[in-house]
Amino acid sequence: MTKQLQGVFAPVVSTFYADGGELDVASYAANVRAHLNAGLHGIVVAGSTGEAALLDFDERAALVDATRELTPRDKWVIVGTGAESTRTCLKQTKDAAKRGADAVLVVAPHYYSNAMTEAALRQHYRRVADESPIPVILYSIPKYMHFSLPETLVAELAQHQNVIGIKDSSGNKDILAGFLKAKSPSFSVLVGNAQIFHHALMNGATGGILAAAMFAPALALEIYDDHRKGDMAGADAAQAKLHPLGAKIVGEMGVPGVKVALERVGLCGGPMRLPLQSLDDKQAVVVDELLRSELVPA
Repeated sequence: MTKQLQGVFAPVVSTFYADGGELDVASYAANVRAHLNAGLHGIVVAGSTGEAALLDFDERAALVDATRELTPRDKWVIVGTGAESTRTCLKQTKDAAKRGADAVLVVAPHYYSNAMTEAALRQHYRRVADESPIPVILYSIPKYMHFSLPETLVAELAQHQNVIGIKDSSGNKDILAGFLKAKSPSFSVLVGNAQIFHHALMNGATGGILAAAMFAPALALEIYDDHRKGDMAGADAAQAKLHPLGAKIVGEMGVPGVKVALERVGLCGGPMRLPLQSLDDKQAVVVDELLRSELVPA
């Protein structure tokens, strides 16, 4: 693969019709076009922000198809294919590959979290990496997994020729530092937490998969571009504005907050899929205030 795993990626939301809750592919496609037009470097389908756990197999396939059709080949299409069984993960991985995905993002199985020993996780990821037709990106998100991938296991898996990186959504600088030890020309580290995006870049991360970048793409790209140019003051200034958006809207309010923020900037958010609940009016006002405060040019 000639593309480097670097840049700012959009972990797109899945859009649903209010009447019946069916998948709204047209609104989804409009969002993908907007994210690409904003200059983001790729699209992540069926991740945590995409309510992946609430999608069925055919819905994932429809979203991958729509994304691949809209995304030029010089940008990434990454598909979340993690599942509780290795068998299901492989089925979803092979389907994503068939539909033109560039790589898969594989969250660890976590329902039986006490059973997810390092040996169990090793066997799972090695099997997936061995059999996947496309590169694998590890995904560690303690908020939902209730554990973090072991640093020692990540270092070991980083040596696999079909494992090209990890997304760390812990927001913990010490955990990130542990994963960064495994970085190499063939293994990239991406951060999934907007609050520490510039810190991650300064310490060797190659980019971020950031929900906040979908409603504040200019800020996220400013951090990335200024860092690459060596303008650390500019990157720090943009980071200061992105931080509260990531902390409050994404970190505290989660996907419902992201969907409201998307609506406020002219994109498609729409309802959550039950049993998840949309924001109430009071919470939506907080989103409005944050966007007005941080997105208005100085």
